Amino acid sequence: MDSKLLNILPMGSAIGANGHLIVGGCDVVELSAKYGTPLYVYEESTIQVMAESFTQEFSKRYSNSRVLYASKAYINPAIAKLSIQLGLGIDIVSGGELAVAASMDFPPEDIFFHGNNKSRIEISEAIDYGVGQFVADSFYEIKLINEIAADRNQIQKVMLRLSPGIDGHTHKKTTTGILDTKFGFSIETGDALKAIKNIQNCENLDLTGIHFHLGSPIFEMEPYDLAIRSVIEFLSPLIKTGFDMRDFSPGGGFAVGYTSEKLPPKISEYAETISRALVESCDKFDIPYPRLLVEPGRSIVARAGVALYTVGAIKEIPGLRKYVSVDGGMGDNIRPALYDSKYEVIVANKLNDNDKESVRVVGKYCETGDILAPKVDLPICSSGDVIAIPVSGAYGMSMSSNYNLNPRPAVVMVSNGKSKIIRRRETYADLMRCDQFE
Repeated sequence: MDSKLLNILPMGSAIGANGHLIVGGCDVVELSAKYGTPLYVYEESTIQVMAESFTQEFSKRYSNSRVLYASKAYINPAIAKLSIQLGLGIDIVSGGELAVAASMDFPPEDIFFHGNNKSRIEISEAIDYGVGQFVADSFYEIKLINEIAADRNQIQKVMLRLSPGIDGHTHKKTTTGILDTKFGFSIETGDALKAIKNIQNCENLDLTGIHFHLGSPIFEMEPYDLAIRSVIEFLSPLIKTGFDMRDFSPGGGFAVGYTSEKLPPKISEYAETISRALVESCDKFDIPYPRLLVEPGRSIVARAGVALYTVGAIKEIPGLRKYVSVDGGMGDNIRPALYDSKYEVIVANKLNDNDKESVRVVGKYCETGDILAPKVDLPICSSGDVIAIPVSGAYGMSMSSNYNLNPRPAVVMVSNGKSKIIRRRETYADLMRCDQFE
């Protein structure tokens, strides 16, 4: 195997004597035969290492720091339970994500509820569960949380999401810290100041801190540095006149290496930049150090996951292109179609084959744009080969759909040569379970 691929595969990956890809001590070709494809495989130890690295790198530079798992990357009961075991808090954005966390008795004080348009029902469910913090994102939501908290005769902690007007230099559809975005209260327009005063006047809300998020994935350090310094400068006069900022979050957005040619910065680099900018800014304006909250999601689970497919039809257009079709596609990974995301592709049962050809790997969905890899050099493919796509642990399953009424894939966790199902494959009955007919 190209040594560069080892930088993006799960950390316990290797080549078997038979030329098969081994993940977590398990032959992925055997996993495909046992569980079927498409199949998502997560290596538990990679999740553990990434989570522990974030905790250690931030805490040794800023002792009062807390790592929250951004569950929109992928959440199910097994991942929620593992997050608890790893000492992570959790960032949720829906009632569904709250329900998954609650199913594992996630400590409510460690849950932070984000989202730009939370419903009355979601807010009520979260307050009833005892969610530690809401991250308020609109004047409408501030009013709603205050009303619901008042109905329950309690004080609800909230943070405020600001838009600092800093470009994270990422894809336009995943940039969230600029002025023209649906997220956050803009500092530039004056809404941020109005929102802070609004919350301070709400009898049933306790404004504990400030949050912002620049987008994802962010490969550069400068946006974090600029945004933190800018936001602290904006907040400093408010803090000196009574705003007790106990929590501060620059969000997440930490990059991962989807291809071996573009690897992300080290976690230590993010931790150093963010911690230094916060400390220096607080020192500059002589304000107390708040608790630092960071929200890695993609960067914890992406590398841990590998998507497996079986090759079916192969179509060659002489002098133009060869299409290799697999039994999944945009229904389980819409990122290439939505963001033009690039992935490495591996023929998992032919890692020792040296003869290569240029092909386009496509899915089975009825869309011309259902392309997983537009151009990639692979060993000569045959029907029945197993295709592996690394770095599929984030946003593949969480953004999946039943387009063309295809069941979503199964998900397995592997560790020390053993595998276990953490999400079974959907059935046709599952697809019709909510339908009503006579």
